[in-house]
Amino acid sequence: MATMDQLTPASASAQPARSARSARSARSARSAREVLAWSRALVDPAMRAAVDTMPGPAHQIIGYHLGWWDEHGRPAQGDGGKALRPTLVLLAAEAVAGSAEAAVPGAVAVELVHNFSLLHDDVMDGDLTRRHRPTAWVVFGAASAILAGDVLAALAFEVLAAGGHPTDVLSAAVLDLLRGQSADMAFEGRSDVGLPECVSMAAGKTGALLGCACALGAELGGGSREQVEQLRCFGEKAGLAFQLTDDLLGIWGDPAVTGKPVFSDLQNRKKSLPVVAALTSGTTAGHELAALYLGEDPLDEPGLIRAAELIELAGGRTWAQTRAEELLAESLHHLHAVNPPPRAAAELTTLAQLIAHRDH
Repeated sequence: MATMDQLTPASASAQPARSARSARSARSARSAREVLAWSRALVDPAMRAAVDTMPGPAHQIIGYHLGWWDEHGRPAQGDGGKALRPTLVLLAAEAVAGSAEAAVPGAVAVELVHNFSLLHDDVMDGDLTRRHRPTAWVVFGAASAILAGDVLAALAFEVLAAGGHPTDVLSAAVLDLLRGQSADMAFEGRSDVGLPECVSMAAGKTGALLGCACALGAELGGGSREQVEQLRCFGEKAGLAFQLTDDLLGIWGDPAVTGKPVFSDLQNRKKSLPVVAALTSGTTAGHELAALYLGEDPLDEPGLIRAAELIELAGGRTWAQTRAEELLAESLHHLHAVNPPPRAAAELTTLAQLIAHRDH
C-alpha cells in the first residue's frame, strides 16, 4: 500500500474527490422520519403476507395489536409503533454495502419477535393501553393474547427459515429476551435488587433484540464476521440506551406521547433502572423511596407524585439520562469501526440519537 509520501499527483488529487463524494453521500442522508417511512414501505407488505398465513383468531388479534384493524376486523389507521428494529436490520445491511431488500426477511422476523414480546408484556404487566388504545388482552382476553404472541414467535422463525436463512442469531436473542423478562418479573417480588443485575436484565430484555437486528442485517447484507460483531455491539448499546429512556418515559413521559398513563411504571412498582439507581443510592431520598415504594399499600396519586420526586432527588433520573448519553457514544464507536458507507453511517447515527433522545 502506498504511503502518503508515495502518492502520485493523480492519486493525491483523487483523495479530495473521494472525500467530496463521501460528504455528498452524508448530506443526502434521509431524516429519521423518512428512513422509518422507507422501512415501513419495504417491510409492511412482507409483514402482512406473513400474518395472513396465520389462523383466524390469532390473525384477528395480531392485526388489532399491529393497528391494522379494530377489534371487529374493520380497517383502521392505528399506531403500529415506530418500527425501529426492522429499520435497523435494513440499514445494517446497507452499512456493510449490502442490499436492504435482501434483509427484509430479517426485518420481518425481528419485528414479529418484538410484537410477540409486547403482547406478553402487556399481560404480565397488566397494562390496559398501548399505542393509545386498549391492549389486545383487554379486548380479546389474556389467554388469547398470549397464544397470539406465541404464534408471532413461531412465525418469525418460519419467515427466516423459508428464505434459507440461519436462525441462530434470532434464537439466541429470543432466549436473552426471555431471560431478561424473567428477571424483570422476579424483581417485582424482591426488595434487594442491585443496579448491576438490573442493567443485565435490561440488556437482555431490550438490548439483545436491537443487537440481533443489527447483526442479522449485517449477516444478510454479506458482512464479515467482524462487521457483524461490531454492529451487534452497536445495537446492544443503543438498545440499553433505549431502555433507559423508556424507563424515564415510564415515570415522567407525556401520555399523549407514550400512549400510557402518567407514572404507569410506578403504579406497577416496576424495578426500572432509574428506580433501582435511586433505591441503591444510599441517599436520604433513596431511603424514603424504599419505605414508600417497597411497601404493600397501593400508591395513590399523591404517593405516585412523591415517588417520582424522590427518584429525582436521589439521582435516579440524572443517572439514567447520563448513562443513556454514554451508551449512545459507545454505540457510535462500534458503528464507526465498521467503516460503513457515509449515508448508512449518517442514518444509523440519526436512529441511535432518536433512540437516546426521545422526550423525557
